[in-house]
Formats: sequence, C-alpha cells, structure tokens
Amino acid sequence: MLLTVTAAASLAIWLYLLLARGNFWRMRPDVRHAALQVPAPSVTAVVPARNEADVVGLAVSSLAAQRYPGEFHTILVDDASQDGTAAIARLAAPELRIIAARPLPPGWTGKMWAVAEGVREAAASDYLLLTDADIVHPPEHVAALVTLSQEGGYDLVSYMVRLHCRWLAELALIPAFVFFFFLLYPPAWTRDPRRRTAGAAGGCILIRRTALERIGGIARIKDELIDDCALARAVKQSGGRVWLGLSETAVSLRQYRTFGEIGRMISRTAYTQLGHSPVVLAGTVAGLAVTYLAPPLLTLLAPRGPASGMGALAWLLMSAAYWPAVRHSTRYWFWAPLLPLVALFYLFATLHSAASYWLGRGGMWKGRTVG
Repeated sequence: MLLTVTAAASLAIWLYLLLARGNFWRMRPDVRHAALQVPAPSVTAVVPARNEADVVGLAVSSLAAQRYPGEFHTILVDDASQDGTAAIARLAAPELRIIAARPLPPGWTGKMWAVAEGVREAAASDYLLLTDADIVHPPEHVAALVTLSQEGGYDLVSYMVRLHCRWLAELALIPAFVFFFFLLYPPAWTRDPRRRTAGAAGGCILIRRTALERIGGIARIKDELIDDCALARAVKQSGGRVWLGLSETAVSLRQYRTFGEIGRMISRTAYTQLGHSPVVLAGTVAGLAVTYLAPPLLTLLAPRGPASGMGALAWLLMSAAYWPAVRHSTRYWFWAPLLPLVALFYLFATLHSAASYWLGRGGMWKGRTVG
C-alpha cells in the first residue's frame, strides 16, 4: 500500500510540474532584436569584482564592445582583490572606470557592498546593468535589454546566461542547476504581475534607477545571500514589473572543474533558500525523495504492479521534463534519465549547507564567510 501511495504521489507531482507550473521546463532562449526608442536612455554597467583575474578581461572587453546608441559606461568595483584584477581589467578596457570598494561595513555582504559602491558612482544613469565579472555579453546585449524593458514596461530584466559546461562535473550538474532554478522561479510566473513569484539571475540584471530608488536602493538587500531573487522580489512587491528569461548568447566564463567545487557553490546558499528552518529542510528532503528518488527505485526494485508502473511513468515524465535543460547545456541525451542521481547530489549539498550553518561556519565564498 505504501509503495502504491508513494508512486501515485510521484506521478502526480510530475504531472503537475509538466502541466501546471508555467512551462518552466521548456528552456526556450529568448531572442531579442534591438529597436530602441529615441533618444536611448543612459545605462551604466556595475561590475563587482573580487579576485577575478582569470575572467575579468574578457568580461569588461565585451562591455567595452557594446553597440549601444545612447550613453553607456562601465564601472568596475575592485573589492579588495589580491590577484591583479584591476590591472588586468584596465589593460583589457582602457576606457573602463575602476574604483576601489571602501572597507566592508557591518551588516553587508561583500558583493552587495561592492554593487552599492558602483551604484553610488553611477548617479545619473537611467538604467543600471548589474553584471558579474565572469559574464561575456554579445555586442547588442545592452540594447536588447533596454528594448525589452521599454517595450514591456519592465522595471527589472534579467537573463540566466549560458553557464560553462565542459568538465565532467559541469556536464553532470549544471543543467540541473538551471532546471531547479526555473522550477523555483518559472519565468512565466515571474513576468505575471498577478503572481507573487519573482526571480532574477544575478549575472545579468538590468534595472531602472527609479525602481531601485523606490525600494530603498541596494541597502534594501544589503545582507541577502540570494541577492538577485531578493532584488526581484523587492521590485515586484513595490508594484514594479519583472522579466526573467534564458539567454543563448550571453555566457559565463566561470568554470567548476570538480564535483566538490559545485557542491560548495550549492551549499553556500541552499539552507538560506530554506529560511534556515529545520522543518522546511525536513520537508525538502522528503519532497526530493518522493519526487526524484522514488520513481527509479520503484521502477527497478518494486514488484511488478501498479507501484512499479506508476514509478516508471513518473521517471519517464521526469526525463522528458529535464531533457530541454540537458539539450540547452550539453546536448547529451543520456543525462536526462540520470536526474535522480543529480538530485541526490543536490540533496547532500543541501544537508551540508544546513550542517555548516548549525556549526556556525556558514558558507565560504571569495575568502569570506557569507552565511
């Protein structure tokens, strides 16, 4: 009886995810052609950077190469880098403005303080492009972002960029990262003003200055570890409109060569995402087990009958839902049925995140304890 109930629950979950959660799984990259209103509004890109010597040159070069018909500037905020980040950025983009972040004040995360420093220096711009030091933007990207904001009346526009996916650990785990992100923040729901869901991807966020000022500036999210989604939530709660999509052409240079590196990246924010609640953690573990682990276990181990049949169908639906994310990232079809193993990895990383929090260590990122 228990096996049948579990199988039915798994199947019901996957039917819901496929049919009633905003088609998050489709993973359709958004293609925009710039048709800017004239005169084009001014934009300043703010790039916080801490020890980004291996990627920052290409990132700022891509910003320097933007074909934007209006006023466009880039400010790189050097957040106490010790690897020559600022010098490499200056060599790659001589016109770049570089400022050094002042000492981190109490109550702020390092990245948000660096972003706030850049925003303070970009006082006159109509829009702010908040982007990371590992993101390479195609030449028309800023124009396309502004066009999207103008045409749709959006106060915040964000793209999940194409993530680096070549090493074995990346091939196994990165497609699931994108899949889980859109499952939590379906783009269709984020764009819908009638829904509370609000998501953004921190590597590429364009925001109207007026919208940022309306929520109290970057100080509103000064201590947020998951700052991108907190920013989107604040904008939407203030009455603003938010757009989230998937980019085919903007790419991240950040590489995760080992499973340990990706595990630490997930662990850094996983328990924060759960509100540091043991009850929510327990529910999440149970939910992941029923949703991702039960279907293959029932298919392979349960006696032949309704439980194994429903488990097999749930596993098939899971693989079908995951395939677009796999195709977008790797194009290797055989990863799709392996989502249960990937989910198990994410489950262990989440438990590690909780254990680190309970032990008072939080997550380490860029040499700082962040949660």
